[in-house]
Amino acid sequence: MRENVSLRGRLLGNLALLLVVLMLASGLSAYWNGREAADTAYDRTLLASARTIAAGLSQRDGSLSADVPYVALDTFAYDSAGRIYYQVLDINQRLISGYEKLPPPPSGTPRTDDYPALARFYDATYLGQNVRVVSLLKAVSEPNMNGMAEIRVAETDEARVSMARGLMGDTLLRLGMLALGALVMVWFAVSAALRPLERLRTAVEERQPDDLRPLPVVQVQPELRPLVGALNHFTERLRAQFERQAQFIADAAHELRTPLAALKARVELGLRANEPQQWHQTLEAAAQGTDKLTHLANQLLSLARVENGARAIAEGGAQRLDLSQLARELGMAMAPLAHNRGVALALEAQAPVWLKGEPTLLNELLSNLVDNALAHTPKGGNVILRVLAPAVLEVEDDGPGIPEAERERVFERFYRRSAQGSGLGLAIVREICRAHLAQISLHDVDNGGLRVRVSFIAD
Repeated sequence: MRENVSLRGRLLGNLALLLVVLMLASGLSAYWNGREAADTAYDRTLLASARTIAAGLSQRDGSLSADVPYVALDTFAYDSAGRIYYQVLDINQRLISGYEKLPPPPSGTPRTDDYPALARFYDATYLGQNVRVVSLLKAVSEPNMNGMAEIRVAETDEARVSMARGLMGDTLLRLGMLALGALVMVWFAVSAALRPLERLRTAVEERQPDDLRPLPVVQVQPELRPLVGALNHFTERLRAQFERQAQFIADAAHELRTPLAALKARVELGLRANEPQQWHQTLEAAAQGTDKLTHLANQLLSLARVENGARAIAEGGAQRLDLSQLARELGMAMAPLAHNRGVALALEAQAPVWLKGEPTLLNELLSNLVDNALAHTPKGGNVILRVLAPAVLEVEDDGPGIPEAERERVFERFYRRSAQGSGLGLAIVREICRAHLAQISLHDVDNGGLRVRVSFIAD
């Protein structure tokens, strides 16, 4: 599904996700900062109330009493959403005023350094509610009483939580508005940045199918120039491929037109003859011409198969093959042909030689090389099919060989050194070598023959 999302949508989606994460982090930070600020503000109020209550302590009849004025708890009247509890303990920790069982400070609670007072702040639970408590120690020094009285004032945390939530809500609201504005601005910015792509798409769509001119690179941003360059490179290769196909079709039409015209002329000449012997000669010549045309058509089809096979190899359709086994099977298949021509066909292949390739194309390569060697080897000569490690194929013959100056031209399509053949055999071999990333070369042998060597990539 992600592949179907537009580039603009993907950019905005990624940015929105990032902004949401930042908003959540900022919201949590704002909440804890707000809670810290609320604790600081309300702790000051708690301590003020405890001090007011402490100021109302007095001794009566040998005991400590507390006069809790209303003003001690009035500081919470306007800004507190929770409840207030207090407790006054004498020097013997006896309750003299306030609520019972108000939680004492936990063991190890440090004294606050924020205020000049013997006070400790801590969180506790009272009557099933979360409360913030301050414990203030008040020195009592009387003739018959000496010690520390304790005043505890507790407040439920609703006000603190409400204040923290308010700060978090304000922060999220501002960040949300900022994020929305950023997304809108990014939308327009991305749309503006993608306009060259739209122009490029329009330029490509408006072109005619046969218009393979390069796209202009001066009207796009530097980041898009590699893309335009790659498209132009692909277009150039496509144009070259079309030109090769057009040239091949023209050459094939020329090569087919000449033997077809000759065949038609012979048939017409035979039709004018009155002697059966001339008819027989005409039919033999027509049969030979038909064989040549059939061979040429098969070679042309082989070239088409090479292109399809090369595409299959490029798309990962190569198989792991034993070159020695392929050569052995091909040698057995062509042994009768070699015998009929009076040529000895030998195979030198022992250990398996593995490579990655397309079996049909490799059989075509072997067949063309051996057939070419048999065609140029005189009667009584030898043709050797040799497989060497790591992945080398050699075909050696006793023929006249090929001069150094012509060894590149023999791989061109329809190039012939003599009237025999179609001029496509070695061209097909070279195309198959290119499809397999193999190297082909021609070499002289001691007896004046030719050795064709094909070096594959071993598996």
